Amino acid sequence: MAEDLELEKNSQEGENTEKSAKKAKTEDKKNSKKADKNKKGKKGPIKFFKDARAEFKKVVWPGPKETTRNTIVVVIVCLLAGVLVFGVDSLFGLLNNLLFR
Repeated sequence: MAEDLELEKNSQEGENTEKSAKKAKTEDKKNSKKADKNKKGKKGPIKFFKDARAEFKKVVWPGPKETTRNTIVVVIVCLLAGVLVFGVDSLFGLLNNLLFR
């Protein structure tokens, strides 16, 4: 009988410990969300444009040769895609005429 009382007491203490741990976790999450909101703060348009300018300075812009080469590649790929779509469309049109005439 004494063992049963002891087991019951230990299980109640374990439940209380689990509840307090869960409560502490939820409080930590709430506090971290508040801290994140405070860190963000309000940024005005002047700060935005200063940050944007700083980011543009980090960009590595392509040179004229690289730009020309990339433009040629894009035009060729677009032409090939157009020819492919035209071919598939013509094939389906031909099949459509043969099947439903």
